[in-house]
Amino acid sequence: MKNSEINIRDPFILPENGVYYMYGTRANNFGRNVKGFDVYVSTDLENWSEPKECFNSTAYGFDREVNWAPEVHKYGGAYYMFATFTRETGLRGTYILKSDSPEGPFAPHSDGAVTPVEWECLDGTLYVEDGVPYMVFCHEHTQIINGTICYMPLTPDLKRAAGEPVYLFSGSDPFYVDTLPEGEHYVTDGPFMYRTSGGGLLMLWSTILKGRYAECIVKFSGGSIKNSFEHLDPIIDNDGGHGMIFEGKEGLYLTYHSPNRSGYEHPVFRRITEDGGSVRLL
Repeated sequence: MKNSEINIRDPFILPENGVYYMYGTRANNFGRNVKGFDVYVSTDLENWSEPKECFNSTAYGFDREVNWAPEVHKYGGAYYMFATFTRETGLRGTYILKSDSPEGPFAPHSDGAVTPVEWECLDGTLYVEDGVPYMVFCHEHTQIINGTICYMPLTPDLKRAAGEPVYLFSGSDPFYVDTLPEGEHYVTDGPFMYRTSGGGLLMLWSTILKGRYAECIVKFSGGSIKNSFEHLDPIIDNDGGHGMIFEGKEGLYLTYHSPNRSGYEHPVFRRITEDGGSVRLL
């Protein structure tokens, strides 16, 4: 399969031993009741295997509504999938699944959703600092109007939260976000943490700018999520977002989905380079 033939949202790449494993949201109906996730395998980021199911959400009662944003991280010798599902209460939350192989099958690992029980949340991602695992995630605009991005520590076994959420910022905060009419929502989604070669710390995240999906960048001072930060100019503002950065055979890549229209989304791969403590497109 070619990238243009793959209809997924929220692409995530795990490179390992010269092979790229790609995960994403089955895009039908914006990932609602799609019964799980697939993995695609490639050696060149252009020619991919047929999709192989790596998690069957119906088998575990997880297909209540959304099956969103699977991303797989190798941690402690195993593979952990962070993904968003709808809880029994109707609120969305991020769960952690586990497998011994990047191709799955994955099975539930965490004690239910790791995100706060009374919050509507999505898009949890793993970030490790000084040996401590954290989850960075979004408190959704659907519940609080002005969405936020937060982080919180996890237990070393990634089964549950090990502390309270720490607020980072709201969707209305960046200098490039226009003030919306009262009652309209400020979107935050798709956080992803990236450590630069010089030890700096960046976070990608997505929002809607002038009606189009956008990929944005935050730069932390001192290389720590606990320090102050600044919002940099968006890297993508033409209807592409929910991206992540990975090291490929040809160098550094940004992948994201575009356009942000159900049925038309495809993974996009763009070469990038580090520049001045941030990243830019080549």
